[in-house]
Amino acid sequence: MNLNDAIVKRINEICSEKNLNICDASLKGGMSPSAIYDLIKGRTKCSKVITIKRFCEGAGITLKEFFDRDYFNDIEE
Repeated sequence: MNLNDAIVKRINEICSEKNLNICDASLKGGMSPSAIYDLIKGRTKCSKVITIKRFCEGAGITLKEFFDRDYFNDIEE
């Protein structure tokens, strides 16, 4: 799994766990949902940490919680 795939997987997990949609989490984090949608659709190949941080803020979690998955340790690039 590459890094973008792992990030998309985690975003989807969080939305499912928190019963959120991407748009709501993005807006609550103070950003346009298009940044996350571009990542999910593969239009963005390198996500910015600030984008993930803002998503996390909107979802009510920390960056540590976001990246606290074993599959982030097995990233292939």
